[in-house]
Amino acid sequence: MLVTFCGVRGSTPAPGAPFVRYGGQTSCVALSVGQEPPHLLLDAGTGLIAVTPLLGGEPFDGSILVGHLHWDHTHGMPFFAGGTAAGSRVAIHIPEQGDDAERVLERAISPPHFPVTPSVLGPGWSFTGLEEGTHAVEGYDVLAREIPHKGGRAFGYRVTRDGASIAYLSDHSPTAYGPGPDGLGERHEAALALADGVDVLIHDSQHLAAQFPGVEFLGHASVEYAVELAREAGARAYALFHHDPGRTDDQIDEIVEHARKVAGDDLEVFGAYEGLVLDLGARR
Repeated sequence: MLVTFCGVRGSTPAPGAPFVRYGGQTSCVALSVGQEPPHLLLDAGTGLIAVTPLLGGEPFDGSILVGHLHWDHTHGMPFFAGGTAAGSRVAIHIPEQGDDAERVLERAISPPHFPVTPSVLGPGWSFTGLEEGTHAVEGYDVLAREIPHKGGRAFGYRVTRDGASIAYLSDHSPTAYGPGPDGLGERHEAALALADGVDVLIHDSQHLAAQFPGVEFLGHASVEYAVELAREAGARAYALFHHDPGRTDDQIDEIVEHARKVAGDDLEVFGAYEGLVLDLGARR
């Protein structure tokens, strides 16, 4: 399984020279196998525009698992050229909201907030509410679990194929369940189940523990929490993701080094950046 990072920012895009190395587009990760184009995407932030060049000139044929419905995870949809091309098939799966999934998305993607509604994106687009549990999606085994995040239902995903696995918790507020054993937040059952023994934990890294409680109301986790979650769950590696939009490349470098010191020698730690491709088969 190949994991391609197409957008790694949180909250809002971050354009400009200080953000070039890690990239300024918001959350989107593409999954593929061998030489095939990606058929499964995690989130539809503005990084979704970078998926089109991965398709080899063909329309997208696959599914997008949306972690939650905040703008930085949905606003790439209308600008996904590979998805709006003739012949495309784009199956959007959002956490079940108790209402028609397309109608829910229309609350953000419709006039007067946006020129068109999701139904205009193409006849191959479909919209489904996903419940917690295990699912077969585009040849991948997917575990969807609800995790705490501010402002609406949010899912984390565990995706497995051919023995390789990732956990994707792009936005996660573990302090919502209490301080946990060290004040960083609960290592709660859903997070541990998602991250259990995975090759790579892709985790919300928007804040440092030293910033709490001043940023707790925003609903994100600390880098230090992600290190401890990875350790307890037995993950092989931790990828810092959903970088704060104000953090420059140099600042993220410093945070990655800090995370490596916290992790010590028993956990691989790296910062996700746009264009990074992980070959999980080669890493095993």
